[in-house]
Amino acid sequence: MTDLEMAVQNLAGHTLCLCRDGMCIFSERRGIAPMMDLIASHADVTGYAAADLVVGKAAALLFVYAGIREIYAEVISDGAVRILKKYDIPFRFSRRTKQIVNRKGDDICPMEKAVQYIDEPEPALSALTNAIRNMT
Repeated sequence: MTDLEMAVQNLAGHTLCLCRDGMCIFSERRGIAPMMDLIASHADVTGYAAADLVVGKAAALLFVYAGIREIYAEVISDGAVRILKKYDIPFRFSRRTKQIVNRKGDDICPMEKAVQYIDEPEPALSALTNAIRNMT
């Protein structure tokens, strides 16, 4: 079984599953929080495969930043597809959407807004950190 197949198989009941060489990391946190937590803790997830419920542009940029090597998304946005293609990260998905909306469903996700004009992972991490800080 490949790392990506293992991640997809183990996604049930979680929001994110990262796998490499038989080891898996799980999260039940929503949105980009799991990847922000891993990056903040300096966890080395380079080379892991990721299965995620929702991958927007913000999440895609965090995956690039963290060195994730392939991705499966239940739902993926057009912006995420563009980023993953730009950085040559293979991906699969169940459903593609124009954009990721906020939890109320009445606007674009605030994390997507934070990176709407950013296509590089380092500035994206900074913008997302600031956006989260300003929300609290």
